[in-house]
Amino acid sequence: MRKLKQTAADMVAAARARIEEIDTSDLIAMADDPDVVVVDIRDIRERQRSGFIPGSVHAPRGMIEFWVDPDSPYHKDVFAQEGKTYVFHCASGWRSALTVATLQDMGFAAAHLKDGFSSWAAQGGPVEKAEPRD
Repeated sequence: MRKLKQTAADMVAAARARIEEIDTSDLIAMADDPDVVVVDIRDIRERQRSGFIPGSVHAPRGMIEFWVDPDSPYHKDVFAQEGKTYVFHCASGWRSALTVATLQDMGFAAAHLKDGFSSWAAQGGPVEKAEPRD
């Protein structure tokens, strides 16, 4: 196998060096703040399996750039709210770090949950379970 120029871990480290990271305890304290929009980029199966942060917006990783871009035909109004703090998360913080770095490059201000949903659940953050699918 050919060696990569840059590993995924290298990319995550570079992203983390230039984005805002929020510790789990800090986001738990912000959970009821109406000016904070928590965005879950995990796959829908992850949300169904392990639950999700109550009130979080689900935005699959593959659609983020399109949903955030107001010029995109896929734009979602949730990402056009003035005065909101957007905090993205995945399971462990890798995907969300890359996502926020990309959004920052686009000019969209956001932060990410440093250690992801697994840390949120482990530290006692509220978790809502998805309704069973028929």
